[in-house]
Amino acid sequence: MGPFGDPPPDAHVRRRTVPPTETRASSSTARTTSSGPGGSRAPVNLPGGSDLPPATVARLPVYLRELNLLSRTGVEVVSSGALAEAVGVGPSQLRKDLSHLGSYGTRGVGYDVAVLQAQLGREMGSAHEWPVVVVGIGNLGRALAGYSGFSSRGFRIVALVDPNPDLIGREINGIVITDLADLEGVVARTKAVIAVLATPAEAAQGVADRLVYQGVTSILNFAASVLTVPDRVTVRKVDLGQELQILAYHELRKGDDPVLANPLADAALVHTAGGEA
Repeated sequence: MGPFGDPPPDAHVRRRTVPPTETRASSSTARTTSSGPGGSRAPVNLPGGSDLPPATVARLPVYLRELNLLSRTGVEVVSSGALAEAVGVGPSQLRKDLSHLGSYGTRGVGYDVAVLQAQLGREMGSAHEWPVVVVGIGNLGRALAGYSGFSSRGFRIVALVDPNPDLIGREINGIVITDLADLEGVVARTKAVIAVLATPAEAAQGVADRLVYQGVTSILNFAASVLTVPDRVTVRKVDLGQELQILAYHELRKGDDPVLANPLADAALVHTAGGEA
């Protein structure tokens, strides 16, 4: 058994496997489902009551980030074309996304930055302060714990948890690392509903079980494993290795060299050089 251990006997929960490309939404919202890689997805029901396609939901934080930048530089009005160019989408796509929220802008003028910023912030939950617990304070966990960008988006790191006795008691940004044995107490005291998992893959499911049993309903999973959770729990999977592999796939297809662009052709040359036809 690794240092993260197993969940306590009473921490077993009804759960359902969440594929890496799928998010399980709360039972009080419309579920996001997938028929598999490339499959169609159902809309997500946000707190404001609007049903948004998952792809739109994924773009809204990007729009909000740019609006925050514009606001800090004193820009009061932005055209759909300028905002779309800044975030890397087409103007028609941006207008369609924002129309889901009832934001149509003013023809010939654009969008009021402050109004749109407030509207997107409300839809994405930035108007609230969300307590977040980070479990697993290795290299990645420490980097996440020290990231200053969370607070500006409404997320407050309230607890850091790890089983390593060499880390327990140390501070990162004023937060003392707590023993994993007290995970249930940490969640109860902080009232965290969002958790970030940066644990070893083999420990992720056990930690997730304990978090869910204690009332955590949203998990950002950096562990290289597929979590199994109840339908009421939302899971977002971040696999950095997978993202790099996707980039490598595209890099192979950018070159003019047919061998570089086709690894199978490269393998065939190796076999031929070895005397195989």
